[in-house]
Amino acid sequence: MKRAHGGSRPARNKGPVSHEGTHGGLVVATHGRHVMVEDDAGQRLICHPRGKKSEAVVGDRVRWHHTLEGGDEGVIVAVEERRNLLWRQDEWRSKSFAANLDQLLMWIAVEPVFSEMQLTRALIAARSADIPVTIVLNKVDLPGADTARARLKPYAAMGYPVVELSLTSDTDVARTQVLPLLQDKATLVLGPSGAGKSTLINTLLPDARAVVGEISQALNSGRHTTTSSLWYWLDEAHQSAVIDSPGFQEFGLHHIPATELTRWMPDLGAHVANCRFHNCTHRQEPGCAVQAAVERGEISPIRLSLYTDLFDELSQPRW
Repeated sequence: MKRAHGGSRPARNKGPVSHEGTHGGLVVATHGRHVMVEDDAGQRLICHPRGKKSEAVVGDRVRWHHTLEGGDEGVIVAVEERRNLLWRQDEWRSKSFAANLDQLLMWIAVEPVFSEMQLTRALIAARSADIPVTIVLNKVDLPGADTARARLKPYAAMGYPVVELSLTSDTDVARTQVLPLLQDKATLVLGPSGAGKSTLINTLLPDARAVVGEISQALNSGRHTTTSSLWYWLDEAHQSAVIDSPGFQEFGLHHIPATELTRWMPDLGAHVANCRFHNCTHRQEPGCAVQAAVERGEISPIRLSLYTDLFDELSQPRW
């Protein structure tokens, strides 16, 4: 998949809108209505959205100006055009949280056993936003590695790269095996608790905890509060970046109609054109090519079950 501008810097808006007297910047952290912006000189300051609704997320390029009172804070006057946007979900509430990404690194492990529903939601969200995904399977030195590999076979068959490793805090695996995957890209790294993502972040970014504390204090008036997402530069040239989203639960998919799910599930989507009915939901209709492919062993029954659960979820009315 193509990546705009060949680097990790988000695309700038090429539209005719003029914002004379404003400055450009990159959103590197958010908390509520407070936003941390890094200006084009590399300096960071707190900015606030204009109006009641906060629309800027980590990874956004924005236009801002200093507050009327002066000082070291600013006001965001515009969010520049995005290349992509991802949502996170909590029960029925979806909220955008990251933009202008070059790739998603889905960090899972042999133990604890990963959720295929969480993995599937991530792959659907990324594919619908045209964001490439690499799946990293950590802790392959553990006894359950073969089972984990078998569960990931359908995803590898769909074309998703699967990287295996065993990362511990006293090895250089992060720099020798993971860092090349992150080169010259803005990468969102996500993974369930216990999978080793924190070890990765702390190995690649030894000052990460200090940065979190400083930004949390600045954004929340001195109180240490976990921000929704954080942007870290991996190099002095500011070409490679990692976006960490602590406390992340699952992707929001309510912007995707249930009838379009198979478009973003390539193993199912490959058979849709052969269904008897053009509006087949692949559940109980006669002549369903997807169901037939499951019976022939060409599609994992688990994948069809995941699709059915998501179809039901996305078919429910939203409050």
